[in-house]
Amino acid sequence: MSTKKKYESLNFLKQCKKNHLELWQCPAFLFPLTGLLIIIAMISTYFIAIKYTQPEIVALIVIGITTILFIINHFIIQGVETLAEANKMKSEFIGIVSHQLRTPLTGIKWTLNLIMRKEEKINDCYGQELKEINDNNERMIKLVNDLLGVSKIEQKNPYIKSEKIDVKKLLEKIIKEYNPIAKAKNIEIKLDTKIDCLFIEFDKEGISIVFHNLIDNAIKYIKNKGHVKIRLINKNKFLRFEIEDNGVGIPKKDHENIFKKFFRSVNIMKHETVGTGLGLFIAKSIINKSKGKIGFHSKENKGTTFWFEIPIKITKNI
Repeated sequence: MSTKKKYESLNFLKQCKKNHLELWQCPAFLFPLTGLLIIIAMISTYFIAIKYTQPEIVALIVIGITTILFIINHFIIQGVETLAEANKMKSEFIGIVSHQLRTPLTGIKWTLNLIMRKEEKINDCYGQELKEINDNNERMIKLVNDLLGVSKIEQKNPYIKSEKIDVKKLLEKIIKEYNPIAKAKNIEIKLDTKIDCLFIEFDKEGISIVFHNLIDNAIKYIKNKGHVKIRLINKNKFLRFEIEDNGVGIPKKDHENIFKKFFRSVNIMKHETVGTGLGLFIAKSIINKSKGKIGFHSKENKGTTFWFEIPIKITKNI
């Protein structure tokens, strides 16, 4: 932790202001205050016990100090409950709003697709405008889906539904979705795996989101011509996924923050301004919930390789 971050963690006034809490509600202030009072109480009790031999007086003083500490602890609990309730309400609000937004956005998507199928009857000007509307609508759908993902994670209701899936077939389907975007940027996506057919018990939506987020990032942050190499490996009771690109890479100073919510590296924002900074946070949360591991290694202007390993239950195709 840097000196600046250490100072900010000790600056209780700033912490309380950031969480919109009064001092008497703010745990950042009340916790150290309680500790200070305990120390004062212990020292005071010692000197009072030396000065006064009557145990009744010492007992009354100790009771008084203990009462004060209980009152402060009550305020601490209230402050923590206020923060927890605010966080719960925020997550519920995001979930409700995202659900409400997704329905009309999906309706717009299908309507646009229907119109664009008849593009030959539309002049070039309107065709381009429709394409821009469709692209912006896709970005909105991606944002809403990311917000829904974060809402699920924060409400401790992430992707845990287990079902039988052919993991290679699922990955090939997702790669096929990205092929047109990749070809438009002169990027080759190559799947390297010795797996022919592997049925596993896992959450289909969860692993699909992880695949989507990692492949999307790999394509998005390659400047022009490039490659994306994907490896899928069956390691006994573990499934390992690796995705390597020759994109802009991640600066070393940003490595520790890359999986944090809303974080986007400076060089990435220069190259690609559109993004929520939620994809990797969601991917890591899903992998962690599955008792797996996720990581990466990267060099700026050289490329990045993301990987994850998850424990799997292999099933027969019946």
